[in-house]
Amino acid sequence: MRIFVTGASGFIGSAVIAELIAAGHRVLGLARSEAAAAAVAASGAEVHRGSLEDLDSLRAGAAAADGVIHLAFDHDFSRSRELAAQADARAIEAMGDVLAGTNRPLAIASGLGIAPGRVSTEADRAPPGWPRRASEEVVIALAKRGVRGAIVRLPPTVHGRGDKGFVPWLIAAARKHGHAAYVGDGTNRWPAVHRFDAARVFRLAVERATAGSILHAVADEGIAVRDIAAVIARHLGFGVVAKSPDDAGAHFGFLAQLIGLDIPASSASTRQQLDWRPVEPGLLADLEAGHYFATTSVPSA
Repeated sequence: MRIFVTGASGFIGSAVIAELIAAGHRVLGLARSEAAAAAVAASGAEVHRGSLEDLDSLRAGAAAADGVIHLAFDHDFSRSRELAAQADARAIEAMGDVLAGTNRPLAIASGLGIAPGRVSTEADRAPPGWPRRASEEVVIALAKRGVRGAIVRLPPTVHGRGDKGFVPWLIAAARKHGHAAYVGDGTNRWPAVHRFDAARVFRLAVERATAGSILHAVADEGIAVRDIAAVIARHLGFGVVAKSPDDAGAHFGFLAQLIGLDIPASSASTRQQLDWRPVEPGLLADLEAGHYFATTSVPSA
């Protein structure tokens, strides 16, 4: 198949391109900038210039492909999450309109954390107010219009070499303050997945997922945040400090509102549906490998 991939030059997108090409697919990768275009071309994919705001470019990319994997999302935390979610839903609608009636696949990236305090499953629908709810509802509706849409929910921690997400922020915060930290007793759990394992879920989704599928790309169902802090502290030679919710902001910055959540997630149904098994190192093993500690950057606030 020829697959149109948005977010093709990103951390997850580059892994998805490699996965698709290794499986014999051809890739058309969306690129907004010259740097992104160069990265997409270097990965072995064909470049399609455009952006999430340019809906015509998205329609053209979808029309030129046998299926779509939509990974791009505006993660600029200085902007409204509501505006970013609205733009994401519009992008999915635009591509879905092109695919309607063809039974071609459209796999989108969504997020986890939808059921704090318990293990969420693929049977859980996104609750009101969830940032990606509108996008998920668009995909579910497209299933009735002849689009083989699938929702791939990703953990907040998709890890691996080159990660610029939450784990590097935790490490940078520890460096800045001279200690690693967690909130409360630190027993709250975070799910995680290696980016290469996540890439396989997206490839399997376009190959075999049924219309309206909800999939969880989760390898570690739930790792206690204090265990993550302990590995960080050991590698940096620091201690570990428990923070109260009131004190979390000074240490974690924008991540304070998330780091104390208990958001484990199961992928049992996904493993059965797609015959998918994670094979890459788990998060703690990936941290122990040491590559996360090669940088010396610190959070800005």
